[in-house]
Amino acid sequence: MMDGADSPSPIDWEGWVPEIRATLMFVVKDFEVLLIKKLRGIGMGKINGPGGKIDPGETPLESAVRETQEELHVTPLNPQKMGELFFAMCDLPDIHCHVYMAREFEGTPTATEEAIPRWTRMDKVPYELMWADDKYWLPQMLEEGRTFRGRFWFEGEVIRWRNVEFDVGME
Repeated sequence: MMDGADSPSPIDWEGWVPEIRATLMFVVKDFEVLLIKKLRGIGMGKINGPGGKIDPGETPLESAVRETQEELHVTPLNPQKMGELFFAMCDLPDIHCHVYMAREFEGTPTATEEAIPRWTRMDKVPYELMWADDKYWLPQMLEEGRTFRGRFWFEGEVIRWRNVEFDVGME
């Protein structure tokens, strides 16, 4: 199978250690989600939620809020942890990403050197312009409010193996 969804994992996830700890934040209002076009760093040119690396001494939640403020001049209010993503990458550092969603925010989404904001209807999310893993978890999170844990093995931009579990407990 191309992405190995039904085969055993080639990655020893128990012993796996990420090189980068990161966050993503999805701000939702009515039937729209605030996405960005990423202007630099890993994933430059792709559509995603705001986010980035967790700074030393910072919690994942603090990082998610700070990154959203820096990238869009918006402060998410009462964000909820919705999921965790584990990326084993062949040509990029391995990443453990904490995913949050907020239904309220303060500020006006504003373009910065890092990102261009774009409100997008949930049924029109441009998965073809995003990382290949997003279509396996983002619709369930946005439209159904489901929590998740996803593990992905990428070679370049191609998923070679994946596993996504839904309705898992979040800390």
